[in-house]
Amino acid sequence: MDFARDPGAGRGTTRMGPGDTTPFRPKPDDREATLLRLEALAHLMDSAFLIPGINRRVGMDAIVGLVPIIGDVAGMLIASYVVNEARRLGAPRWLVARMMANVVFDGAIGMVPLAGDLFDAAFKANRRNVALLRRHLEKTGGLRPNEIEGTAVRLDG
Repeated sequence: MDFARDPGAGRGTTRMGPGDTTPFRPKPDDREATLLRLEALAHLMDSAFLIPGINRRVGMDAIVGLVPIIGDVAGMLIASYVVNEARRLGAPRWLVARMMANVVFDGAIGMVPLAGDLFDAAFKANRRNVALLRRHLEKTGGLRPNEIEGTAVRLDG
């Protein structure tokens, strides 16, 4: 590659041709795949395991959060990944701010010993954030609705 003629070469930039999408705004099929990946991550972090006896679901976030400070910071970093992906998918600033507020609130309360861990198991910030993102993408047309709205009518012929 000739770096003298292409100043952007080697720095992660690409030259875009007509009809190309920007690398930061995925196509609708990519959005759906990204959202499915985020939903799987949120499930793992917030509700992957069932606690027998009390019939309550918890995830890796609650388990890792039992380790003082380090566990809560690790959970916040993973939750921040979800927020960053939302930003990459084109979520507006107000939505990204709301999602980040969920992450900070969950992390701050989660740092309180014992009571914070119980709160962390109940709040489920990752699932909340992915649901907010899905709702936004469906509403703005960036994603096909997961459910069909309306009333079913039986037609007898």
